[in-house]
Amino acid sequence: MTSPLLAPGLLIAAPASGTGKTTVMLGLLRALSQDGLAVQPFKSGPDYIDPAFHRAACGRPSFNLDSWAMEAGLIDAITAQAAGADIVLAEGSMGLFDGVARPGAVGNGASADLARRMGWPVVLVLDASGQAQSAAATALGFRAYDPALPFAGVILNRVASARHESLIRKGMEAMGITVLGALPRRGDLVLPERHLGLVQAMEHPDLERAVANYAAFIREHVDLAAIRACARGAAVNAPGRLPDPPAQTIAMASDAAFSFIYPHLLEGWRRAGARVLPFSPLADEAPSGEADLVWLPGGYPELHAGAITAAGTFLSGLARHAQNRPVHGECGGYMVLGQALIDKNGQSHRMAGLLGLETSYARRKMHLGYRHAQLLAPIGGMAGGACLRGHEFHYSTIVALNDEALASVTDANGDEVAETGSRRGMVSGSFFHMIAQVS
Repeated sequence: MTSPLLAPGLLIAAPASGTGKTTVMLGLLRALSQDGLAVQPFKSGPDYIDPAFHRAACGRPSFNLDSWAMEAGLIDAITAQAAGADIVLAEGSMGLFDGVARPGAVGNGASADLARRMGWPVVLVLDASGQAQSAAATALGFRAYDPALPFAGVILNRVASARHESLIRKGMEAMGITVLGALPRRGDLVLPERHLGLVQAMEHPDLERAVANYAAFIREHVDLAAIRACARGAAVNAPGRLPDPPAQTIAMASDAAFSFIYPHLLEGWRRAGARVLPFSPLADEAPSGEADLVWLPGGYPELHAGAITAAGTFLSGLARHAQNRPVHGECGGYMVLGQALIDKNGQSHRMAGLLGLETSYARRKMHLGYRHAQLLAPIGGMAGGACLRGHEFHYSTIVALNDEALASVTDANGDEVAETGSRRGMVSGSFFHMIAQVS
């Protein structure tokens, strides 16, 4: 049984990272919202930072969609969150066709998977720096690479002059490619970044002004009417369920050090009747005594290690909970559950001491990629033997570990991963961020 997508959509994509795609996305979200449209944002892939920027731009929660980690029913359940919207904008990740070598649940994780599945035409953001008519060859290649992929046109970015724009447009016209906008080069419209990508939305010094500037820029140089006219929808399968909660009452660490959790998980947990009780370790708050499970998401504990060490109320409350109820940490949260965290200057900071783990940010090494994990022990209500799909992205390394493995973990190619997560008593943690439980 199928039902139509509730709102027509577009995928905002690019040939590669660093083209200005996120700036375009945020500007479009705000500009279309200013025009009175209810705009539903999505993010392709496992990026856990961009959705908060999307929400700030248009006022609706944004959700990740991932063809490697999510089964078809979950993708359809998440896209059903577009109910009541007038238009959908999904932001791609990396290059349009970039994914892993081996397919996962329904695809290889490429943004093109979602555009093809949902019938969302692609708007390709092209960095026009250092080229003119040759930009059309790039656009033509992307349009022709997969004939089944709907293609709306291009938005040119970093255009140097009116003459430069004219030359590029001539090339596009010769290839029959629609130019939906041309953005002049602007060095002041750049979002600040740190080691995992953009700074978090909550930390931006003046996000509202930045987004308003993006919207004004887009409104001046992009044909918004043409953008709206390009949007399309497709019939989708009857949606499955959003994820079930791992406990009925969940104390969720939530502040600048603990914020990386996928929005669809929280939405699913709440819709299933779970209570999610936020608390701030940086404000030295203890998890609620009512909680069945404490969850420490990822984030940037390495930037706040001193404050966490000094948060006696938080640490003692965590230890109290762990005596007879489960505690789980992901990535940064996992690091905080360990014995110590070494910051970039080589200074060691005492952590919760609930796991025999010591991590170092001074010994930087990038760990990046999808993960498939079969649990060897439960995490709250998720039973041992359950299969999870997730993503790992961090620079910290393990310098000491004295715990049992939490899971058997492989990467997207099926190769074993050394970081299996760990468990001790009621406490567990892993470096991968859970996206979905799969059959």
